[in-house]
Amino acid sequence: MSEHSPEDGPDPTADNETPEEQTAAHGRDYTQRSVVRVCSILNMLQREVDGVSLNQIVEATGLAKPSAFRYMWTLERQRYVERDGKGGAYRLGLGFAGLQSRRLEVLRERARPWLVTMSQELGETANLGLLDNHAVLYVNVVESPSAVRLSATPGHQAPLHTTALGKAIAAELPEARVRELLEQAGMEKVTKNAITSVDDYLSELDRVRKVGYAIDNGENDIDGRCVAAPLAGTRMPAAISISAPAFRLTKRQLAVVGKRLIEIASEITPHPDEIQLDSDAVGSEED
Repeated sequence: MSEHSPEDGPDPTADNETPEEQTAAHGRDYTQRSVVRVCSILNMLQREVDGVSLNQIVEATGLAKPSAFRYMWTLERQRYVERDGKGGAYRLGLGFAGLQSRRLEVLRERARPWLVTMSQELGETANLGLLDNHAVLYVNVVESPSAVRLSATPGHQAPLHTTALGKAIAAELPEARVRELLEQAGMEKVTKNAITSVDDYLSELDRVRKVGYAIDNGENDIDGRCVAAPLAGTRMPAAISISAPAFRLTKRQLAVVGKRLIEIASEITPHPDEIQLDSDAVGSEED
């Protein structure tokens, strides 16, 4: 039977001592600096609900900028961090379901009556979606009453490049971030109408920014059309949309539907004072 060596660290067989007592007895600190840095970054993101820049992270942690970028890139790939907004600010991602669930629920509650209104007004399926890793996640769906309809199931994921929701969300992101997402996901030719070129997609996003709404013209479902508008001020890259069979949602109707979605999106978007109240409420629940 081999003896436990001090070089091995605290003795796991010493049942009568706590790990802290074992560590103190050996005079060692087993703290991992990399873990401490990650914790510092995540704590910072939890405090700063409006997001933080890479430079702010560098300043707060003392990390070199390339190292800080690698930390954030890894956290982003694991869905613990999301980047959005024109400046590419970092925020907590969906990987922290416990921390983000209240904010997501607030967004759902706020959007739900407007989704119902949209569906009733237009007679088609209304959706709320947000960015999840490199795809669109449907989080709320109000289905059309029609027997023939276009609809998705909450929890369903769809490509960023073929959906109106994806385009509306991507139009609010920095170009570098969009390129990164497309590289991660690829640009599969889902239908013959799908955009499969990064440059063509970026040009499409320019059009979305100009008119304020996005269109999927048979790109995700050859027999369907979809119109979407981004939601600003939600601290989650999100959008609302209307989906319908192409024979009912004609090309002539797209602009009218798009303008109506812009109006509804402005109603869903919280005002600055409401954002602060929501932040205080979420923070108190997490304490």
